[in-house]
Amino acid sequence: MSMSMLQPCLSGTTPSFSFKRTVLVCCAPSQQSHVTLVNGPVLDARVPQRTEIRFGLPSKGRMASDTLDLLKDCQLSVKQVNPRQYVAQISQLANLEVWFQRPKDIVRKLVSGDLDLGIVGFDTISEYGQGNEDLILVHDALEYGDCHLSLAIPKYGIFENINSLKELAQMPQWTAEKPLRVATGFTYLGPKFMKENGLKYVTFSTADGALEAAPAMGIADAILDLVSSGTTLKENNLKEIEGGIVLESQAVLVASRKALIQRKGALDITHEILERLEAHLRAVGQFTVTANMRGSSAEEVAERILSQPSLSGLQGPTVSPVFRKCDGKVVSDYFAIVICVPKKALYKSVQQLRAVGGSGVLVSPLTYIFDEETPRWRELLRKLGL
Repeated sequence: MSMSMLQPCLSGTTPSFSFKRTVLVCCAPSQQSHVTLVNGPVLDARVPQRTEIRFGLPSKGRMASDTLDLLKDCQLSVKQVNPRQYVAQISQLANLEVWFQRPKDIVRKLVSGDLDLGIVGFDTISEYGQGNEDLILVHDALEYGDCHLSLAIPKYGIFENINSLKELAQMPQWTAEKPLRVATGFTYLGPKFMKENGLKYVTFSTADGALEAAPAMGIADAILDLVSSGTTLKENNLKEIEGGIVLESQAVLVASRKALIQRKGALDITHEILERLEAHLRAVGQFTVTANMRGSSAEEVAERILSQPSLSGLQGPTVSPVFRKCDGKVVSDYFAIVICVPKKALYKSVQQLRAVGGSGVLVSPLTYIFDEETPRWRELLRKLGL
């Protein structure tokens, strides 16, 4: 599938590609990779002086639209006065500026201190962050932008019977004079992965555009690219191999460690964004089911409900008395039942509720499920030493 670093997980038609340079890596066990690091070490431990908190979001493509949709679902709509402007606001978060940037530039500007928070694909943070200790994952699974970075080789020719990375590494064709040629946009993760897996003789060509065409044109032997469905690989007679997946990726929320510790208000805003994200994502696919049941006591009704495997809810059913007038007297011979059930078990749960005497069943989707405290917030504080 053809994808760029700007749109990590989208398939589409890319008209052409060009190869920019080739670097030789791992030509001997002791040889070092010559790929130039995008981000060097951060020499200044201080954050740049400014009062506003800056939040970087993808500027174009499917990742951009999905990110805005998620924030809107969390009641954090991004307001742009002019769609051509690169800066916007979220009215619910005072003193926050939203900056629309290319994903790789979001990572670079987090490292440089020009941004404090950002949403990008995990593949992007891994490629352009290069293990920088100032980058800290706040939420590692925003549940969109799913794909994986994978090595793919032709189904034909000398590769026809090669089905694993181990078999690829053991092919006698690869020598210092004739190394395995890999086309990729991942010039940090690619050489690192190959070296860690014992492939000694490999060259990497950086390319823009449709990498899948490179083996057929004889420009490369293999490609290292992001894969979602794998359809484009199959259509170009390419195949993934066992052990060839570099990493799994999806959208993540990332922050600058220095900014969270040193910039006033950054940690509080991060806490609110994280709580809203967690509460919304936990509620996705969950429904509230409410029904009335006749019973002698709340305990007796709860006993009937808990006898059914799909009616336990998040922590157990809520059972409350329903008061009504009967012959001039207030009685409570009915009880209201409230449970939370996943979408896939919804109909089965309604059937089980009816089976134990439930009536007047109401179903409504959930928007948020707030925990007492989100586990990711506790983990973030631990990472920050707070």
